[in-house]
Amino acid sequence: MTSTPRGPLQGVRVIDLTTVMLGPFSTQILGEMGADVIKIEPPGGDIGRWTGVSKNPGMSAAYMMKGRNKRSVVLDLKNEEAREPLKRLVESADVFVHNIRPKAAGRIGIDYESISAWKENIVYAAATGYGESGPYVDKPAYDDLIQGASGLAALFGAVTGTPRYGPSVLADKTTGLFLTYAITMALFHRERTGEGQRVHVPMYESFSAFVMNEHMQGRMYEPKEGPAGYQRMLTPHRRPYPTADGHICVLPYNDKHWGKFFEVAGRPELTKDPRFSDQPSRSKNIDALYEIVGGVMKNRTSAEWLEVLEAADIPVMPMNQPEDLFDCPHLSAVDMFPVVDHPTEGKIRHIKVPVNFSKTPGGYYRHPEQLGASTDTVLEEVGYSADDIAALRASGAAGKVDK
Repeated sequence: MTSTPRGPLQGVRVIDLTTVMLGPFSTQILGEMGADVIKIEPPGGDIGRWTGVSKNPGMSAAYMMKGRNKRSVVLDLKNEEAREPLKRLVESADVFVHNIRPKAAGRIGIDYESISAWKENIVYAAATGYGESGPYVDKPAYDDLIQGASGLAALFGAVTGTPRYGPSVLADKTTGLFLTYAITMALFHRERTGEGQRVHVPMYESFSAFVMNEHMQGRMYEPKEGPAGYQRMLTPHRRPYPTADGHICVLPYNDKHWGKFFEVAGRPELTKDPRFSDQPSRSKNIDALYEIVGGVMKNRTSAEWLEVLEAADIPVMPMNQPEDLFDCPHLSAVDMFPVVDHPTEGKIRHIKVPVNFSKTPGGYYRHPEQLGASTDTVLEEVGYSADDIAALRASGAAGKVDK
């Protein structure tokens, strides 16, 4: 499958040196939106190629998700012979993105000063753990570390009694979204002014901002009016509620919802309880309120509650396991997990682009490639002959190393 991109970033070329999750998740989105993403990989490939379930070496499910709509080019940037092909690729590009710590980026000559000397109006985007200054600047950053340092693991602990990391790479993917919007905003600025610029997205600051948006609370004010932490998020009673045969997710939110909920739950007297009569009172008594909800939910089955609560127009959803999503009637109706034929991996299931554009829809334009599959094609596009490419391969500057 190689079709013409129709997304809003059609015509934008991205040189992608990112690895693992944060950066590749961002450039996955750019590719889905039509950008020509050229993924520069070292001779051994992105470590993500070897992470998790796979049918063939270097084609793990983790890579297959984030590698779609990208062309894989192998260049060994530690080899001086790779400098010229990288320069030509940068000169052909609109965006250059990496997630390498500042000192390491400087050592291999991909700092902003070096790259912008090759292409003055390039949008140069770097995503690093702790930015470009401050005492943590040279520390390594991984999702678990950032979840802990940002306060998220402690928030889990406040609810459950045991600090823990969320069972998803939350910090990586959230920061990847920050990186995506930063790149597209810089492209918009360049479209208006012709100016390129340096964009830096620090993981620690980005995810801390994400976590603290609702948890500032009393620390919003100076002097403080109380501690950080949004109480509705921190009550142990905020969870999928056990029913007679499973669990269900219900969230009465406004005065109308709560009035109807108390009626259908068989507790109409609570509508007159001053603890729950309005939003400020409910916020102050959220532990008691959610404990009451948890108690009454055990009286019916999940299906019974879904029917009753939906009829009363009270927000409710079933609690699904990840495996359940593939049989969800809504996700099936919108073809959320379509199956396609991959040239080397057989039938694979991927995730559709979740946002819709009426004029420029994003999509799945190109299969995730085996390591270095587009090396020759891309180098030809920037002026290399077959003999030139053979010489680069012979020098070790281009081409994969067989495992």
